[in-house]
Amino acid sequence: MALTLEEEIILIEQSKKDRKSFEPLYSYYFKDIFLFVLARVGDKDIAADLTSQVFLKALLNLKKYEFRGFRLSAWLTKIADNEVKYYLRKSNRIRNITISSDAIYNLGQTLEEDNEEDLLNALKRLLQTLEQEAMQLIELRFFEKRSFKEIAYVLDITENNAKVRTYRLLNKLREAMDHEKV
Repeated sequence: MALTLEEEIILIEQSKKDRKSFEPLYSYYFKDIFLFVLARVGDKDIAADLTSQVFLKALLNLKKYEFRGFRLSAWLTKIADNEVKYYLRKSNRIRNITISSDAIYNLGQTLEEDNEEDLLNALKRLLQTLEQEAMQLIELRFFEKRSFKEIAYVLDITENNAKVRTYRLLNKLREAMDHEKV
């Protein structure tokens, strides 16, 4: 069942008054948020615990939620991102990075790289050198196909800053890949 934006806004407003109305939103977004967290922590049990925390915090803070032109998933993703960062800091664990072949293809098209195997090998090396925020930009834009507006919201930066950082990062990756070819 796909929720329209209008239906989502109505459910959010109802949920602010009656927490039981949050269940359809929870059901609708649980899988996406779980997969977002799982891709970063790499452990199903930990991802399930963190996802539960995300929805608990969302429910407890729903009265503070304000519609900003995009779906509730951006707000939930922001909460999830913060939960993952806190968990990784607290547990001293290394962040997991999961890359699908579609994501590699999308990024390869952007970087104008045709050979998928060469791209995959180069990306494995280059992505390990990126700082966490740079990796987040890549994940949000190319792996999760988020808009710059959503990326800006999740990372607490301006939309223009999200664009500039992303394009600078792409240029950096392009240059590094060209340097490897030499």
